[in-house]
Amino acid sequence: MVEQDLSLIYRNYLDCLNRRDWASLGQFVADDAIHNGRLIGLAGYRAMLEQDVREIPDLRFDIELLVAQPPYLASRLRFDCTPSQTFLGLHVGGKRISFRENVFYAFRGGKIVQVWSVIDKAMIETQL
Repeated sequence: MVEQDLSLIYRNYLDCLNRRDWASLGQFVADDAIHNGRLIGLAGYRAMLEQDVREIPDLRFDIELLVAQPPYLASRLRFDCTPSQTFLGLHVGGKRISFRENVFYAFRGGKIVQVWSVIDKAMIETQL
């Protein structure tokens, strides 16, 4: 897999998330996916994303920085959204917030097999 292919797969994956096309998630995420050291599989990955969207109805994944070195990809995602109640244990209560997520992915066979994610919670706290 070359860098351009991996970047295109990732962009298509984010498009799938932004369209809420959960039925197509298996095209991008492996059945044995691991998130932050925990085996959650495709079903758990989908459940996590669906929960995120329930808590943040206007959630949109936007790339701020993208670096691909197959089989790994690193991305800094930008979010400008309105969580309905709490987010990361913080009472947001419908206030519009902006934050970043630094996330690293490992791919196998064109699918995400492992994710390491860190959300800039301090950035959110300064807005509340």
